[in-house]
Amino acid sequence: MDQTSLSGGFCDPPHQAADAFRAVMQAIARPGTIYEISGAVPPSPLSVAAGTVIMTLCDPDTGVHLAGACDAPDLRDWITFHTGAPLVRAERAAFVVGPWHAIAVETLAIGTPDYPDRSATVIAEMPVLEATGATLRGPGIRDTACLNLPDRAAFQRNAALFPLGVDFIFTSTTHIAALPRSTKVS
Repeated sequence: MDQTSLSGGFCDPPHQAADAFRAVMQAIARPGTIYEISGAVPPSPLSVAAGTVIMTLCDPDTGVHLAGACDAPDLRDWITFHTGAPLVRAERAAFVVGPWHAIAVETLAIGTPDYPDRSATVIAEMPVLEATGATLRGPGIRDTACLNLPDRAAFQRNAALFPLGVDFIFTSTTHIAALPRSTKVS
């Protein structure tokens, strides 16, 4: 473990964690709305937004899977040091982090009829987040919202599984947006 793994955490943990948690909850409550989030400075290639979400939501009881370029030694050490979260296989993960193209959504836990909450949350790194593209409808959206989703069909299949399915948090630089499984995509 080197200095990179030990640095980049919250400077003012109580306040930064509270601000970050509020931003994540707002994003989940208002699908498609883009929010600012910051606080953590993870090793490359993870964005500030994704690192902040991980530091806010992950702990020793939440398995994390790093996909694609995010599966790097510095990042593994950083997550372990700052959160204590175990690194696990994708199918056992509570959180899966990486670029969209590296995440096999169909292999992730979708919950069970008795326990739909036992599903994965994907933290998908995006080049940019924009309020354009796919049209979103559902809880938390007044009429419609738009978000540049990487694969509309995958999100339509996921929504058809409701109340089962995977939830998504999209991150880019210092921005986040969310797409809960209850959101309809067209």
